[in-house]
Amino acid sequence: MNLTKWLPWNFILKWAAKRYDILDPVTVLARIRQFGQPSEVMEPIELLRAGILFHARGVINTRAIQYNLDWIWPFWVEKQFSPTDPSFIPRGFSFSHINVTHRNWTMVGQPDLKIYPVVDPRGLITPLFDAWSIDAWLLTESGRLIAPSQVIDAEQTLELGKDLQVVTSIRDDGAEIHSSARVTYNQHRNPYIDINLEGHLNDENGWLIAAIRPYNPEGISFIDHLAFHGAQNLLSVNRKTDLYFSTAPAKVLFNAYQDGDVAHELNRESKTDQIHCPIGMATGALFFPIKKGEDTHILCRIKLDAEQKTTMPAVDADHHPLPKMRSQAAGLEIPDKKLSFLYNAAVSTLLLLTSDEAFPGPYTYRRFWFRDACFMINALLGLGLADRGRHHIMRFPARQTLGGYFQSQEGEWDSNGQVLWLADRYFQLTGETPDPGLIASLEKGARWIRDKIRHKHDGERHDGLLPAGFSAEHLGPNDYYYWDDFWALAGLRAAVSMALRQGTPAHQDDLKNTADKLENRIFETVRESPGYKRHGTIPASCYRRMDAGAVGSLVADYPLQITGVGDDTIMATVNYLIENSFLDHAFFQDMIHSGMNAYLTLDIAQTLLRSGDDRYRRLIRAVADLASPTGQWPEAINPITKGGCMGDGQHGWAAAEWIMMMRHLFIREEGNTLVIGEGIFPEWINQETRLSFGPTLVPGGRLKVKVIGPPDQLQLFLESKFHGPPLPCRIAVPGYKPVLSDTSVPSHILEALPNGEDVD
Repeated sequence: MNLTKWLPWNFILKWAAKRYDILDPVTVLARIRQFGQPSEVMEPIELLRAGILFHARGVINTRAIQYNLDWIWPFWVEKQFSPTDPSFIPRGFSFSHINVTHRNWTMVGQPDLKIYPVVDPRGLITPLFDAWSIDAWLLTESGRLIAPSQVIDAEQTLELGKDLQVVTSIRDDGAEIHSSARVTYNQHRNPYIDINLEGHLNDENGWLIAAIRPYNPEGISFIDHLAFHGAQNLLSVNRKTDLYFSTAPAKVLFNAYQDGDVAHELNRESKTDQIHCPIGMATGALFFPIKKGEDTHILCRIKLDAEQKTTMPAVDADHHPLPKMRSQAAGLEIPDKKLSFLYNAAVSTLLLLTSDEAFPGPYTYRRFWFRDACFMINALLGLGLADRGRHHIMRFPARQTLGGYFQSQEGEWDSNGQVLWLADRYFQLTGETPDPGLIASLEKGARWIRDKIRHKHDGERHDGLLPAGFSAEHLGPNDYYYWDDFWALAGLRAAVSMALRQGTPAHQDDLKNTADKLENRIFETVRESPGYKRHGTIPASCYRRMDAGAVGSLVADYPLQITGVGDDTIMATVNYLIENSFLDHAFFQDMIHSGMNAYLTLDIAQTLLRSGDDRYRRLIRAVADLASPTGQWPEAINPITKGGCMGDGQHGWAAAEWIMMMRHLFIREEGNTLVIGEGIFPEWINQETRLSFGPTLVPGGRLKVKVIGPPDQLQLFLESKFHGPPLPCRIAVPGYKPVLSDTSVPSHILEALPNGEDVD
């Protein structure tokens, strides 16, 4: 017998709460649910599971950190726990202590390897997922300890060479620490991370210390055992991971938790070559001598996974796949070095995060969501990487339920529309004949949308829409979100499009009728909504007033183009958000994220670009200014510290949107026409103009755009390779007369508008 089904759990919980004089959880939960619309799934179990794990660490942080503030902690703790720092967060009523001020890190890795070591803003290196870290300190003979997390003067860069490398430099009163991390392969094709540490002291002798720390950028990560094996210069961590050092240390110290941080007594002699800490807070320090005025350099090498196998194509014999894959992606040439660097960094981010599954982040979000994956794979197509995009699309059916639902999390109704839209876009761009198995899966996915739509004809405003759901978590509590409905509509249209191209219109009429009814119903309910009646806008749902969640409804414009160019309702929504939900020209999502959001700001910039509103440039600049020194954006950015406050510290969706933004400055689709050059910044056109983007995939082939020459002799070149007829195009470089042509015409001499007028 299943007792969980038959026992009166609500009664038991209520009785227990009354007996022990605590809040009744049943009543509280019922009250909480009243804030959202009734739904099959109140919140996806995956998000609940992730939240439990996240706050479990936060509870451990609560016990470990605040009672040991004399330890050396990671950068975010040093900032967030300091009462004199703008990052300070009072802790009295905090259930768990988590990083909400500096969620910034940068991964290193390879585009065929699903292992993502991360480096924090002060060079703390976490080589393995969710594990302990390595730090570099300096100790002078006079006893001064320099720890990067406590130093103000720091510089960090991302080097885009053969292997992606994060380099951190710390300077403090004549002392310097330089560290770098990269992932590469040895001659046996085994991946490993190389950590180079370098120390310099101007005024006295001392030591460069490789410090082993039981934490990472999220908080505590346990170290139970440390052992040093002098014969091999090898440090073993938790009996699982070996760290090989290029030089023998002069001294090795270990501490268990009861002895405090190893940093507390660095001048003592070594007494043991191993230690066990029952609490899991062991710390270690390896000492390498530094002579006054000279440099000391050591290399630490850690094998990441000798058994690693990949589903991606094998790497080249030289074992440096990243430069080759980057060279196959669309290139960007503009005079703005900052925007160009951010583009190249975003390409590397996207390549790494699509090495196996398409993960939205290397750490906190190292798991799969259809929502992020579809945006990221669309950016792969924008880069011209059709094979890599196909690899991921072909894996989608494995995540489909028997009923046709493309499920990454329960209760989120946008995924089927996203998968169908992406698949249709892939086939349009490549001209491929779809795989029969994939088509069967997509057809089932379209029928799932048809059957999921509510058709009770009972007068409810949400009748004819998808059910209430959690949707994109930044929109608010369960509701009948237009975000879901617009994606469903785009998915149905995509299914019809694919059926037409294949000549298999089995369910074409049924799906087209469903799509037409859904579109009519969406805009009927928009006109009935509180948001529209008061502001002429599209709110987040048919029951909502206007708030920041309305940003999700703009998907009707970008990327789906359900609404026309410059649609009044869309532009009213954009203007409302700019007036009420922007901070320093960036979108501030005050629900859930509670931070400035790079990818949502860029989505709004795309709508402005499409409508011919030059405010898009200001938004692009704002997003560029929010990037970290290594060219990365966390999911949400703290408006005070400008560090990450929510989600992963390096976000794949943000990188994808930056790529698509740069692409659309040069090439974007408007229906069946290509719009060329409309987003080019006027200041890029000068006596030495040389601009380009591509080759990128466009419907029917590949295209690269070049703009060359001084302003009075500006030429635009189209390098195309099509497997179908050439596409019509409208060349609309700002400040020059529009040209209507097609992609078979390879070059155009542009005529400047009088008095520098802009294109109308």
